[in-house]
Amino acid sequence: MKRFFILSLIGFYTSCFANAQTQMWSMEACIRYAVDNSPKTKQQVLINSNYKYDQQSAVASFFPSIGASVGVQTNFGRSIDPETNTYSNSSNLSNGYELSGTLPLFDSGQLISKLKISKIARMNGVAELQQIADQQALSTMQAYADAVYYRKAIELAKHKLEESNVTLRKASRMEELGIKGKADVAQIEAQRAEDDYTLTHMQNMYEASVITLKDYMNYPVDQPLEVDTLIPALRTASAIEGVSEIYQTALESNPVAIQTAYKLQTAKLERRVERAKLFPSLSLFGGVNTYYNKTLTGENNMPAFGSQFRNNFGQWVGISLRIPIFDGLTKRTALNKARANIKIAEYKQEETLRQLQTEIEKALQDRDGFAKEIIQMQKQVKANEMAYQITARKFESGLLSAIDLQTSGNKLLQSQAALLQTELKYMLKSRLVDYYKGIPIIETK
Repeated sequence: MKRFFILSLIGFYTSCFANAQTQMWSMEACIRYAVDNSPKTKQQVLINSNYKYDQQSAVASFFPSIGASVGVQTNFGRSIDPETNTYSNSSNLSNGYELSGTLPLFDSGQLISKLKISKIARMNGVAELQQIADQQALSTMQAYADAVYYRKAIELAKHKLEESNVTLRKASRMEELGIKGKADVAQIEAQRAEDDYTLTHMQNMYEASVITLKDYMNYPVDQPLEVDTLIPALRTASAIEGVSEIYQTALESNPVAIQTAYKLQTAKLERRVERAKLFPSLSLFGGVNTYYNKTLTGENNMPAFGSQFRNNFGQWVGISLRIPIFDGLTKRTALNKARANIKIAEYKQEETLRQLQTEIEKALQDRDGFAKEIIQMQKQVKANEMAYQITARKFESGLLSAIDLQTSGNKLLQSQAALLQTELKYMLKSRLVDYYKGIPIIETK
């Protein structure tokens, strides 16, 4: 009984290990793995951390800037005695301490504008991270669809090869009976060789597509990757969708559109910063200090360190007004560049949004076009299946030649492959249209 239990336990773990080794990767799993392991995504996460630090620095700019200093000085030879304020030939040691700070009071809105720029940069970083994830997801989706296509094409090619083998055996038997000639058998053998080549070609294409998929996923090349060939149920649009409605949604949800808006806002704020530099700035400053003196030669009549530290203690406070007059046109040049950058950002936004609208229109047209093609291709596959069955029966009856059978079989295989490809294209375009409608392909963490 104990031995039976141990054997059962070993069998259970062996089965679990085998299942783990033959994990079937769905499209969603491939996309999530690709995004989580993308070097570009990891880089952008670190860049966003820098944006966060920049914002913290911009907030800290509103607070006083405080610094401390300590100095030691030794005088040799003829010097002024700090106690009597007369010349002497003694050597003295001076030790000073200072704590000072400045606080900006008015700078024509420079600090406020810089704070807003840092906030926009941080939000733009989030949008850029989403864009990188979306691009990685779209590329992975396309590579996954290619792998699924070639995997299913292998199944179609195997089925076609099996039928060619059956037909060849029948034709060889019919040749022995004198019903078919050697030419018919030779033609079928050629067809079988062609089907065998097609199967090998599809297997090679599948391996190549898996390598491409691994590359997009950043998946270990030495580990197997089995894709799930189950295609989700194709759904058709419930109502007619217009480009303008989807475009308006994309303006608020698409990371590309969001980034162009942020860049334009940043350009306008940078102009405010450069303009503010032309106006006066006002700041408050103040500090405290003290010092200690000691005679190094002769008799030292100086008070003790603690006494001097307290008695020499001083404070100061003041207001500084800085008025820019002339700096070689540096500030004026920077302002003119900032104005030009606004126009550049506006033109880039216009171009980007126009491209976005064109992409939406094309994706919508492709999706609806593929939906119509699927209906026609399904009819064509059924007709070709029926035609092939009739042609096969007539061939066996001696009414048609092997060339007719070969032509009918090739048409059936081509229509099946075309239907599969169209279904995958429709699935990709549907996901793309949903993406433009604000439905994320994948959520960034």
